[in-house]
Amino acid sequence: MESLETMYERIGISKEVIRLGAGTEASLKERFEAIDRTAEYNQLKVLHAMQKNRVAEAHFSGSTGYGYNDMGRDTLEQVYADVFHAEAALVRPQITCGTHALNVALAANLRPGDELLSPVGKPYDTLEEVIGIRESKGSLKEYGISYAQADLKPDGTFDYDAIASNIHDRTKVATIQRSKGYATRPSFSVEQIGELIAFLKSKKPDLICMVDNCYGEFTETIEPTDVGADMCVGSLIKNPGGGLAPCGGYIVGREDCIEQAAYRLSSPGLGKEVGASLGLNQTLYQGFFLSPTVTAGAVKGAIFAAALYEKLGFSVFPSSDTERHDIIQAIDMKTPEALKAFCRGIQAAAPVDSFVTPEPWAMPGYDSDVIMAAGAFVQGSSIELSADGPLKPPYTVFFQGGLTWYHAKTGILFSVQKLLDANVISL
Repeated sequence: MESLETMYERIGISKEVIRLGAGTEASLKERFEAIDRTAEYNQLKVLHAMQKNRVAEAHFSGSTGYGYNDMGRDTLEQVYADVFHAEAALVRPQITCGTHALNVALAANLRPGDELLSPVGKPYDTLEEVIGIRESKGSLKEYGISYAQADLKPDGTFDYDAIASNIHDRTKVATIQRSKGYATRPSFSVEQIGELIAFLKSKKPDLICMVDNCYGEFTETIEPTDVGADMCVGSLIKNPGGGLAPCGGYIVGREDCIEQAAYRLSSPGLGKEVGASLGLNQTLYQGFFLSPTVTAGAVKGAIFAAALYEKLGFSVFPSSDTERHDIIQAIDMKTPEALKAFCRGIQAAAPVDSFVTPEPWAMPGYDSDVIMAAGAFVQGSSIELSADGPLKPPYTVFFQGGLTWYHAKTGILFSVQKLLDANVISL
């Protein structure tokens, strides 16, 4: 049998890079054990919810047409609600992506004359057009919904004075982005989000607090709905789909907020009663079941990337010894050549389209060219091994995913190899 080192060399990773990776991995043993304990807890949480709701083979049958009386779909939504300790959930393949889920949740619970508040600074790029920060057809701004923003302090903490000054009678919803997005600010822990929600509600008790939970599910043992969030929103091609969900999104939380979202997603008068599952139920159940361990592998990959690139002298956000609240690792690559080389390394490690060379392009929803590496089984699935970054200083790459820890590790080693081959670094 060939050695592990020989197997790595066969796919194009040199002995020098293998040794660097081995030393880095050995230093992370205790961190990885803690991640495994979190995954074990969350696995039991999902298992209990499925058993409580008596999930059966009959729930895997799909519906067509209107989707009336889809027992599998309705039970899956109850499983989500129980895992998130929430009153209700909307889990649908008709939700096309995380941005769509956020738009549905916001547009459903805001009315003309209301104001949306972001107490955590500028939101992720694609939400700018939803809100109307950048002009776009069908934005909330076009429907007479205004927007206010309280920026974070320079150290990435909440500016409570600025937040308080932006809350008034018309403030209806607060949107809280858990993950950093295309920024280098810290991602927020669930505990921090709970403190922010408590402050917001102390100023306006009827304020609806929505958390953009993308990339954060199952990285901790609690979720934002455990600490007062009225709605928690995410994508099924990120953490909760476990790499199996081919599409979809979820909105989970307070029953009245979810009911409004269901009417917005389908139609007034129809709500949750329609929406065929089209044979996807088994995949969505199984992906959710696998999600805690898949997410754990992605978190390990993020920490491994941080530790390895710290050794190489790059600035990383968060640092390798920082507690994790999402699966994203940001690395300032310093030059466009380094950013491109990193992404080409991730692409070369992919099981799908490994032979493709990623190039920057004008991706919809972004204000600069973006380079993306994503040789995935599901298009755009960022719980699978992927990396992307905008072509603008400081040329930060955002790395995430890996359906297994071993694949995430391989991707990072390949990225280092590509930088070495391009003479961007030396070992």
